[in-house]
This record gives sequence, structure tokens and C-alpha cells, in this order.
Amino acid sequence: MSRDEENGSLTPILVIACGAIARELVRIRELNGWGHVEFQCLPAGLHNRPEKIPAAVLEMIEARRGQYARLFVGYADCGTGGLLDTALQGTGIERIPGAHCYEFFAGGAAFHALAEEEPGSFYLTDFLVRHFERLVVRGLGLDRQPGLLPVYFGNYRRVVYLAQTADPELQALARRHAEFLGLDYLYRFCGDGPLSLTLRPSLTLEETCPS
Repeated sequence: MSRDEENGSLTPILVIACGAIARELVRIRELNGWGHVEFQCLPAGLHNRPEKIPAAVLEMIEARRGQYARLFVGYADCGTGGLLDTALQGTGIERIPGAHCYEFFAGGAAFHALAEEEPGSFYLTDFLVRHFERLVVRGLGLDRQPGLLPVYFGNYRRVVYLAQTADPELQALARRHAEFLGLDYLYRFCGDGPLSLTLRPSLTLEETCPS
């Protein structure tokens, strides 16, 4: 059980999160000085099986409920088609607003502008750039059946790398991924700011004025 060792009180907040955003969440916690926040990450491989996300989140909620003062879900809808929201109904537990990680990494307005500019965009994050081979190439079977490439990506026109860090090696790698897919390449540095701003209302402790 996670408790403050000094006073025996419950640790304020646990974030049940997608493993694909673990690095960003840790940086944002440090940026905001959120020593009261802990993380429990679920396997990033659920990224490719979104229909399994709601059950995995509920299982973790049941395992951790009562150990923390409050729980928060570090997922957007993430391809569950509303099933995650249905699963959370009646729990009193909120999630990150929005449709997917691309939206909360870029910020809603910036993401929707990119999507409107070119609907046929395939988005990458730092995590997906690092794990492209495992999640995209092997995950979609392109290593075994390269002929599937136009089936999966024939309607895409470009790769948009929404970068959380200004890492030249990741930028070069993302460009190679775009070349592998035969798509144009666009780089947009987002940093951690948009996600941090989204999380602050839910993860910042309310201060009580002394009476």
C-alpha cells in the first residue's frame, strides 16, 4: 500500500497510464514539482490492441483502489471508440481529455490544424520513433509480408513527427521511417508543454488557505 511514511496518510494521486508516455509523464512530474503523484504504467503494446485497454485499466483500478486518495487515467480515448469512457462511468475517475496521444502531445488546436491540412497523415511520437520496428514493421507483419505496405499505408500522404524532445538522432530516424513508408515527412516540435497544461487541472493539489 502506497502511503506517506511520515504521517501514514494515503499518497494523493496515482496515474494509471499508457507505457508509451511514461518518459513524458516523469519529466512533467519533475517540471511541475508533483511529488504527490505516482505512476503505474500498462504495457505500451496495448497501443496496437486498443480494444483491450478498458479491461486492463479497470483491472488496475480495482487492484489500486483504496491505496491512493485519488486515481487518474493517463489515456485519451486511444482508439477504444468510446469503450474506455463507458468503462469509467460510475467510477468517478477521469482520463486525459481528447481522442489520442497525438492530440494531447500537440495540443488540440495544433493537432486539428495539422489533420485538416492533410487528413492522410501518419503520426509519430518519440516513443513510436524509437519502437517503430517493433510496433509498426513487426507489429503489422510488414517484415514478413512487405506487400502489405500499400494496403496499410496507401491512403497516407505524409508522416508527421510530433516530437517531445529536440533529439537529432530521433529526427533522423523518423525521416528514415517516412522513407520506408514512402511518405513525405514533416517535423513539429511540441515538447512537454501541451500535455503538462492538460494535466495540471487534474494533478495539481488544491492548496487550502490556513484559517
